[in-house]
Amino acid sequence: MTEPDAMPLFRRYMGSEAPVSARSLELNRCGVRRACELNELWHSSLPHICWTNVVRNKDYQCYVFQFRGMDYAVAIWSSPVSANRLTEGSTAFELRRLAISDAAPRNSASRMIGEMRKDIRKRFPHITVLVSYQDTDAHAGTIYKASGWNAAANNAAKSWTHRLRKRNREQSLSPKVRWEYRLRNCEGS
Repeated sequence: MTEPDAMPLFRRYMGSEAPVSARSLELNRCGVRRACELNELWHSSLPHICWTNVVRNKDYQCYVFQFRGMDYAVAIWSSPVSANRLTEGSTAFELRRLAISDAAPRNSASRMIGEMRKDIRKRFPHITVLVSYQDTDAHAGTIYKASGWNAAANNAAKSWTHRLRKRNREQSLSPKVRWEYRLRNCEGS
């Protein structure tokens, strides 16, 4: 799909206008390949994510934020990449990518996070905590703060490549902040 602001004549002809508020956008689920394509168009620092790296997880879900059938934001969730390093790794859900079109209204990211949180709580009853990693070179963590998440850890830059396993070139080697949002308490706690 073309960027929403690249088709103004088409939108006028179809009788639709651009959304004026994040409240105008509707959350919908989408396929993983579509989500990866949109992420590549819009993500500021991590444009590449292979759909096969998403679907091989125990849990995954992709969302789009739309206005009258046009996409303005995309999110990709899955079981955490490094679940073995998290206390609740088996019941966590990681926001792997959140990418917003330049044409999206102000506050779209925070609103989308809130809407996704509600859907995940309903559709994934075994998920206890949401996690996401902020690239400190690219973002200040504003959307997480605005959405009620807690900064849980600061992680130094680290390559996934080591002498026993060669990986693709990293898209970012900046320090990360791990943000968490508790959905429900763990069983037995």
